[in-house]
Amino acid sequence: MEPDDLPRAEFAFPGPLRDKLVTAILSGAKTTTSALLVGYERANEPLPEVGQRSAVVDSEDRQVAVIELTEVRVVRLADVDLQHALDEGEGDETVAQWRAGHEAFWHSAEVRAELGDPGFTVDDDTLVLAQRFRLVHTV
Repeated sequence: MEPDDLPRAEFAFPGPLRDKLVTAILSGAKTTTSALLVGYERANEPLPEVGQRSAVVDSEDRQVAVIELTEVRVVRLADVDLQHALDEGEGDETVAQWRAGHEAFWHSAEVRAELGDPGFTVDDDTLVLAQRFRLVHTV
């Protein structure tokens, strides 16, 4: 399957954070990612499944890689484990560091606008889609 035929994998929003995440994917440092379950529910999108391949796009909307999901779990935010946090490849050394960075992102104006909820916040019981993937190839 060619990258043009695959669903798009967009990490964060275009800009410095996406550039950092894409670089981490291409280097092999990033092999997990996290998403809010509520985002899928509000967009009425099906959850990703193991084996699904996606074309990673950079901030310029160019396809740069293909990844394949190897694990998909729905977990409470409070139950995200250290290995998942480390494998996100963002330099976090503890779950608390990982959570602080993700809460800042999930509480951002961009995420709140995407969810249609200007007061959206997460707590221990917020459901997170913890995904593990492998880099299939670069484009």
